Amino acid sequence: MTDYVKSTNFTSKDSLSSGNPSKIVKGTEIDTEFNNIATAVATKADTTSPALTGTPTAPTANAGTSNTQIATTAFVTTALQALYPVGSIYINAGVTTNPGTLLGFGTWTAFGAGRVMVGLNGSDTAFDTLEETGGSKDAITVAHTHTYSGSTSTASLTGSFVAGKPPSASGIVSIQVTGIGGAGDGAQNSATQYGIDASHSHTISGTTDSTGSSGTNANLQPYITVAMWKRTA
Repeated sequence: MTDYVKSTNFTSKDSLSSGNPSKIVKGTEIDTEFNNIATAVATKADTTSPALTGTPTAPTANAGTSNTQIATTAFVTTALQALYPVGSIYINAGVTTNPGTLLGFGTWTAFGAGRVMVGLNGSDTAFDTLEETGGSKDAITVAHTHTYSGSTSTASLTGSFVAGKPPSASGIVSIQVTGIGGAGDGAQNSATQYGIDASHSHTISGTTDSTGSSGTNANLQPYITVAMWKRTA
């Protein structure tokens, strides 16, 4: 882009005395001036859709400006730095390039490798501090079984009966006595009356089926991997 520079000093010509040949404005001088003007005009940018080349500059607007003013690279960089202040997290699912290279500013370090992020919760001690870590991707409820054993309460059923009559003990429907037996048939109380004792208990034991799971990655939630970076400066 060329600025117009006047070649002929017309003021000095006016100061010359009448009759001085140099006082006359020559056609070649006028032609030179018109050529200089034409060159300057031709190298200026149009106001409508100019096709700029080289490294054009423009005034930089204040941060937060929102109008039709041209946004310079300085304005854009300032806006991006406000969007990603120190301590912010940058996430990219396409490349693992350091954002300092992509954005052109800041010092960044890889962040949260192998972890998901969770919101700060001041009322929960597990989540009440920034960058607090915890949890495990491996199973914490391992495969196991439950055993059981025990016995019922001792139940006693006693009573007596007289030969040929219904028994006196409750819970016995009928007892038929065909004669006086030997040992184990009951203790003889008299010639015609015998006592019985049905005291007993039951013992139970066994093992339940296996339940739970154990192993690496048994606690992983559905996830998708991305590159995460934290701005440190």
